[in-house]
Amino acid sequence: MRKTAAQANDACQDGLVIASHGRHVLVETPQGQEVICHARGKKSQTVVGDRVRWLPSQDEGTIESVLPRRNLLYRQDEVRTKSFAANLDQVLILIAAEPEFSESQLTRALLAAQAAGIEPLIALNKSDLHAPFERAWVKLAPYRAMGYQVLSLALKPRDGLTPLPSDDVMAVLDHKTTLILGPSGSGKSTLINRLIPQAQVLTGEISTALNSGKHTTTSTRWYWLNHEKHTALIDSPGFQEFGLQHLDPMHLATLMPDFKPWIAGCRFYNCTHLHEPGCGVRAQVESGDQPGRISAHRYKLYSDLFAELSQTRY
Repeated sequence: MRKTAAQANDACQDGLVIASHGRHVLVETPQGQEVICHARGKKSQTVVGDRVRWLPSQDEGTIESVLPRRNLLYRQDEVRTKSFAANLDQVLILIAAEPEFSESQLTRALLAAQAAGIEPLIALNKSDLHAPFERAWVKLAPYRAMGYQVLSLALKPRDGLTPLPSDDVMAVLDHKTTLILGPSGSGKSTLINRLIPQAQVLTGEISTALNSGKHTTTSTRWYWLNHEKHTALIDSPGFQEFGLQHLDPMHLATLMPDFKPWIAGCRFYNCTHLHEPGCGVRAQVESGDQPGRISAHRYKLYSDLFAELSQTRY
């Protein structure tokens, strides 16, 4: 006899998605058990960090529903949408002094986080490389002035310093769920392995469970940082491009802390901050690179992004 919808719902259990690969996800139960679950239908809508209701079936399960999300971080280009994770407290964007980081990549990640309502943090690695680090630290001065928290790291020190992360890093992670983003060469794997020494073992177990083999390196994974399970890290694939096609170019300026205070001074409510007379934003750029003003470089990043996002909309 087939179960009614009410009976099926009663049989469902709560779970947390801690890894995913294709239509297969690994769900952790409140008791700490890990169960392979499959999506109903042809396409999985679940991402790491989702709270779900799942229905047991022999030694596996089926995702019946995804509970409402607090937020979802994703990127989107003209071809596809890539979701990173859901229900985040913050995003730690890891960059390195060498190779020189891309300010465009950093800006895109910051915009995506703020558009999703997620607190972004910046961590600059390789503080032991003194000259490159000094140049990178100066490059980040406008971001510190905007109010972004910027941490200094030396994950593989070359001058005898104590390896970091330091207590400062652990303090910003405590009692939060943090997604770590970083391009290749930033030291993301090193950071994960320092914070979670058993990460490689756990990754191997997840790979075996999901039968994903070599593809595990491109999967997003959740790790608990303590036995009490109140602090979590989510490791995501590295990225070289960060599409923002899901953002409206007219809202870009509101997501940029150095632009936002000056928008109210614009003569027109629908000002693009590119050519209109009486633009409060452009007035601050033209005033020069003074403290509290908009740097010419940041304005160039904005105008380039505006043009890119407008191509497919207008």
